[in-house]
Formats: sequence, structure tokens, C-alpha cells
Amino acid sequence: MSRLDGRERWVYLALAYALLAVSAIAAAVMGGDTPARWPGWPVLVPAAAVWLAPIAWLHAHRDTHRALVVGHFLVLIALAGALAAEHAAFTVFASVGYPLAIGMLPARLVMLGVTVTAVVSLAAQASPGARASLLSVIAAVALPLALAGWYVSAEHDKRRRLVERLRAAMDENAELNARLLDQARSAGVLDERHRMAGEIHDTVAQDLVALMGQIHAAARVCDGPARRHLDQAAELARRSLSEARRSVRALRPESLEDSRLPEAVDRMARSWSESSGVGLALELTGTPVALAADVEAALFRIAQEALANVAKHARATRTALTLSYTDESVLLDVRDDGAGFDPQTPADGFGLDGMRRRAHGVGGTLAIESEPGQGTAVAVSVPAIPPAGQGDAR
Repeated sequence: MSRLDGRERWVYLALAYALLAVSAIAAAVMGGDTPARWPGWPVLVPAAAVWLAPIAWLHAHRDTHRALVVGHFLVLIALAGALAAEHAAFTVFASVGYPLAIGMLPARLVMLGVTVTAVVSLAAQASPGARASLLSVIAAVALPLALAGWYVSAEHDKRRRLVERLRAAMDENAELNARLLDQARSAGVLDERHRMAGEIHDTVAQDLVALMGQIHAAARVCDGPARRHLDQAAELARRSLSEARRSVRALRPESLEDSRLPEAVDRMARSWSESSGVGLALELTGTPVALAADVEAALFRIAQEALANVAKHARATRTALTLSYTDESVLLDVRDDGAGFDPQTPADGFGLDGMRRRAHGVGGTLAIESEPGQGTAVAVSVPAIPPAGQGDAR
């Protein structure tokens, strides 16, 4: 029961008692205009007052005790009619049937309750010679009006139920469409993974194997410092080959195999700062949550590529990386104080386009703000998609 219902029930009760009191006072002042007979309105007034008492309770339970509400209403209208027949002043009290019919009766019976109230009020005041005319009015107007009200209410209920079914069907269709879109996106990501895996295997991995062979051959004929550099190059090529082969298997950064995204980004950023000599401030906001593998991989690769661009092009002295978790999304921001560039100028490389594709591939967006001499800011927003099997838990 709403707070409004709690107030309305007392309004109806107060209105009924007020109309009864006004009618009784008016009858007492005006005096009797009909022959005195038992029980008479002085006896019926207390009976009506007692009968009004349950209105507040019935109003609060009108949806669960409909038969009781209808029965109480009919007896109340009968008492009002008897009072109006005793004295014309009680016609005022009989009008309480109109608001009670609207506020308490089921929708299909509202018009019937209004009609019954009107008929009882007319019948109570009609003279014996006007009975025939009154019956004609009831037959010609009141009954068709009540039937029309019943029909309109029934149609309203049918339409309401139809709207509820349509709304439920629309909700179900929306959920189904979301699943289909998610499945289509997953299928597209899987196909792209297979394509990239094939390309990595056929090009990068094979070239790295050949490069390692050449480095080993050169190392066998070199001594001193040159041999040390060749050994370092061979080790670098070996790590790159391991990463390429691992990417063919899962296309997931190795740093994420045994750690969560914040830890992997932290290690990568510290390593980048040490090798590039550029100061980096790393900030984590929000509460980290587990994300789908492709979402974490996309964010990690975008951060990696953004920092690589800073090292290659920005000539920056300071860099800041912020990873923010919200209820619905994860935000990645990379800013530097370097040379900047015009984002509208076509670039020769594939770094920026690759970052955009990675963000779009997981349903996210990427924005770049930069001006020559004003540094660069890369802002990424991706949905916080949980790992497979945890969607319902979220």
C-alpha cells in the first residue's frame, strides 16, 4: 500500500462522516417533511455512522476483498436511500456513493456503482405517482450507461494486459538481441584472432627463427665486445619468438598470464620508464575487478603502444598513466609533455589505428588530444565486461 493510499482512505472516511453530519444537522433544522414512521432518520443515522467505520480498512484491502467491498457499498447505498426517503436533506449524504464507487469498487463496477447511487437518490425522492417515469429513466438511461461502463472497463483491462504482454515480449527481444550481438562480436573477435595467429606464425615467428640462426652463425666467428652484443641480440630474439608463439596460442600478453591487469600494467610501465629514461607517474583509481581476457589484453596492448609512441616520437620528459575502474567501464589515460602533433594529419605508421581497432574490438572508444608543442593525451574507455561465467554475478 502506497503512502497516497494511506491518506486517501482517511479522506474517504472523513468525507462520508462529514456528509452524514451535514445531512443530519440540516434535517434537524428543517424538521420532518414526511410522516413520522419507524425507524425514522434519527434511528438510521447512528446505524449509518457505524456502517461507515470500516471504510478505511476496506479501502486498504479493496484489491484483495472485492466481494466484501462491493457488499459494504451496496448496503451503504441502501441506508443512504432509506435516509433520503425519510428526509430530503439526506440526499447530500447519498452523494457519498459517487466518490466511494470511483475510489473503492473494481474498475468494471465503477460505472455501475455510480448508476446505482444515482438511481437510489432519485427513487428515494420520487413521489408515488412518478414511479413509472422513474422506471422508464432507469430502463432507458441508467441500465445502458452501466452496461457501457462495464464494456469500456473490460476493454481497458484487455488493453492493459496486452500492453503488459507486449512490454514483456519487448524486454525478452531486447535481451535476445543483446545476446546475439555479443555472440556475433565474440565470433568476429575469434575469427580475427585466428587470422592474426596465422599471420604471426607465417611471418614474424619464421623471421625470428631465421634471425636467431644468423645471429648464432655470426657469434661463432666474433670475439670480445661484439660477441657480447650478439648474445644479447640472440636473447632478445629468443624472447620475441617465445612471445610470438605464445600469441599464436592465445593472443594474450604474456604479462597477463599470471597476474591481473593493474599489476601487468605496473610492471610494463616501470620497465618502459627504466629503458626509455622518461619519468612516469602511474595512478590506479577505483576498485579493480576481473575483466574478460580480450578486454584486459586490449587495454594492456593500448597502454604498451601508447608508451612506445611516447618513447619513439614525443621527446617527453614526463609521462602519466592512469587506470580507472568504474561500475560500468574501465578508463585508460596516457599523457605526456612531449612535442605533440596534429591528430588530423595522416600518420605513416599503424600504431594509432591499431590502438583504435583494439578499443573498438571490445566495444570501447579511443580519443586523442594533441597539439604541436603541447604534448599528447590518449583516453580509452572500454566496457567492464566480466570473464566468461561471471556475467550473472555482476
